[in-house]
Amino acid sequence: MLKFHILFFLLIGCNIQLASLDSYATDNSLHLTVESGKQTRKQSVLSCEVPAGIAKNKYFFLIRDRDGKSIPVQIESTQKSKRISWILDEELPPHTTRKYKLQVIEKPINKPVEKVVLKNDGKKIHVLIDQHPVLVYNHATVESPLPNQPYYARSGYIHPLYTPSGEEITDDFNPDHAHQHGIMFAWRKMLFDGRETNTWDQKENLGRIEHVNLQSLKNGPVFGELIVQLDHVDLSNKDNPVVMLKETWKIRVFALTDHFLFDIISRQKCATEKSVLLKKHHYGGMAFRGHAHWHDKENYDFLTSDGLTKINGNHTRPNWVNIHGPLKTEHSGVTIFDNPENLHFPQPVRLHPKMPYFCFVPIHLKEFRINPGKSLVSKYRFHVHTGKPNVTAINRLWEDYTNPAQVKITIE
Repeated sequence: MLKFHILFFLLIGCNIQLASLDSYATDNSLHLTVESGKQTRKQSVLSCEVPAGIAKNKYFFLIRDRDGKSIPVQIESTQKSKRISWILDEELPPHTTRKYKLQVIEKPINKPVEKVVLKNDGKKIHVLIDQHPVLVYNHATVESPLPNQPYYARSGYIHPLYTPSGEEITDDFNPDHAHQHGIMFAWRKMLFDGRETNTWDQKENLGRIEHVNLQSLKNGPVFGELIVQLDHVDLSNKDNPVVMLKETWKIRVFALTDHFLFDIISRQKCATEKSVLLKKHHYGGMAFRGHAHWHDKENYDFLTSDGLTKINGNHTRPNWVNIHGPLKTEHSGVTIFDNPENLHFPQPVRLHPKMPYFCFVPIHLKEFRINPGKSLVSKYRFHVHTGKPNVTAINRLWEDYTNPAQVKITIE
């Protein structure tokens, strides 16, 4: 009877194709089929939701049908379900499938190796894959290196970001624009309680962003995850600073080493009963500042999904933007993918023609108001690579992000 109920939950939640009750009863396993679809899948992040009823207080492991190889899998739970994730370890050509057996056991045979590890040194969260640095999130305030300009101090951003070979690829406190910090998310023109404010240009001292809480840290064999909370503070009334927006970042880093892949999901909501108006402007949003070595305008370029560069790509609306150039030892770059669920997708981009900085700017099209009780959710995927941008590989990653391979669960 118990297994009948388990089967019932599966049929409701996971598009199960029924094969045989007896097979499920005898070997206590499920079968997963990955369908590549129209494109090649390579190092793709795969996932499938499994109702919590099938695996409460139990463990999963995944076996590849073709050769019996055990595949690292990671479980994440919600109140209603569990989701398993893994990384496709062999290329899957178009219009082909790969099958796995998913087994449920009482105790893990061997503890999974945590390939992605997050370390908190009290000021920074260091994210590493197999001991190689990927990125650093600054949760303590980083003081301005400019003694006469202390207002540039900042917390709640990523720097440095590293290439797979270990070189830094972001910059911080560059003297030309000291308010640009690695990977950050800020708005340039805002209206709150009838006053204009902004959290982008720190020199104006009208607003600031500050880290306020480490909500969770998670290591894992497939991904590591960091969830943090930030405050957007209105300083336009000097006698009464007010938190106007509460923001959550979920940063998920996947266990890949020949290139780095990670997601940032931002959720911004009103901190008071007053709305926040994001005024129409030509920059402001999710931003990236490239390494100081790229500061000479000849040392970097952009490439968009439409084939445009720093010469002609500004304020266009691509699916993705790549910034690339030579570092100390090799050419490297970063691609940031927009998400179809984002506000005004595809979002306009600010591509600066003379400095290695860009941002996604949904409010370049028109103003947007964040109202109490509603959230502005923004999703981006980052791809860090060595070498010049490979458009074929980048487009494959774009398809993985927006049209992932389908996973079907069957009982055989």
